[in-house]
Amino acid sequence: QVQLVESGGGLVQAGGSLRLSCAASGRTFSAYAMAWFRQAPGKEREFVASISWSGTNTYYADSVKGRFTISRDNAKNTVDLQMNSLKPEDTAVYYCAASSPFGSYSDTREGAMAYWGKGTLVTVSS
Repeated sequence: QVQLVESGGGLVQAGGSLRLSCAASGRTFSAYAMAWFRQAPGKEREFVASISWSGTNTYYADSVKGRFTISRDNAKNTVDLQMNSLKPEDTAVYYCAASSPFGSYSDTREGAMAYWGKGTLVTVSS
């Protein structure tokens, strides 16, 4: 079992930056591909970014590519999402998710995720 807790959300003006962090429990954290999803008010949850269990491969949604960076530190059991050049449309609750053990980072479906955090709110003002 894996428990995920997100932190780092808050209020920021357009063009600013935030860094989200996801703390994971368990002794086999490195075996999981990890991902970030988000859900804006009144919209469906969507994929944001993912990273392989080794941390060597990443994938991003077109809407955030070039602005967001996902990273992980398996020694600390954490996954981060650095968000730069934030836009009002980035406003959403951001969720950390983990795949099944040794799952692929390239599978970005919600159904591929085995564990979810409760989310952290990011609000970007114009």
